[in-house]
Amino acid sequence: MIEELLFAVAGAGAAVAVYAGAAARVVKQYERGVVFRFGRLREGIRGPGFTMVVPAMDRLHKVNMQIVTMPVPAQEGITRDNVTVRVDAVVYFRVVDPAEAIVRVEDYRFAVSQMAQTSLRSIIGKSDLDDLLSNREKLNQGLELMLDSPAIGWGVQIDRVEIKDVSLPETMKRSMARQAEADRERRARVINADAELQASKKLAQAAAVMSEQPAALQLRLLQTVMAVSAEKNSTLVLPIPVELLRFLERATPVGGTDPAGPTPAPQPTPEPAPPIPAVPPGAPAPTGPVDALEAVEDLTGPSVEPAPREDTV
Repeated sequence: MIEELLFAVAGAGAAVAVYAGAAARVVKQYERGVVFRFGRLREGIRGPGFTMVVPAMDRLHKVNMQIVTMPVPAQEGITRDNVTVRVDAVVYFRVVDPAEAIVRVEDYRFAVSQMAQTSLRSIIGKSDLDDLLSNREKLNQGLELMLDSPAIGWGVQIDRVEIKDVSLPETMKRSMARQAEADRERRARVINADAELQASKKLAQAAAVMSEQPAALQLRLLQTVMAVSAEKNSTLVLPIPVELLRFLERATPVGGTDPAGPTPAPQPTPEPAPPIPAVPPGAPAPTGPVDALEAVEDLTGPSVEPAPREDTV
């Protein structure tokens, strides 16, 4: 009798242990449990920790509540300005209603992935190439709105959508590189022209100052010579400008006097000699000072008349 009682107690304990093992469930901290009894959703979401279900009657589905990072495969499309591009993105989403995520959609991960690919292709067709390259923040917001609208009914919330990369054809890359190079060259030419304009203004001011002080030009020349002569690997040919000679001529004193003193008075021009009066034949020679004609004859001798030439037979 006692043995039968012990066997009954042991059997009951084993049955309770088997039942407890079949009914016990553990839900992790980042999960929530959804229970179906005979295929019907039971109200109440099982929180994290230890929970019990009825074996053979209840089925517990665990839903991950963490933020899911889902890469969107690269989608190829044609932009609004007729450029073929390949764009890939990444979607960050999480489940906010476990029951809706299990009941409303068969596989919410697959649904979000397909919706992201479709929305990405739609964004590519509605945007220009410049927007895809430089205005990505606006495109990310538009893509997030396109995904969030249907995902709300699935119990899923889209946290963020980011466009990762935009792949362009090689021909388009070369064209953009040439455009950027031309733009940089244009800016370089504008900067050079501005520099030349400023330099010309400064040179004009310097020329005006040097015109007032001629010695400044000579000092500038000497400074240039010193700068060139600092390097001893070249031969220096120094031209002497005419201005330097004029400067030295003005600075040299005349007759040992101070160059800053008064200049000597100019000598008077001698008056021309009076005309020689004609002397009649047989008249006595005039007395008085010797005239110019006699002075010439004294120096050169009396003039001799040439003898007539006789024709020889």
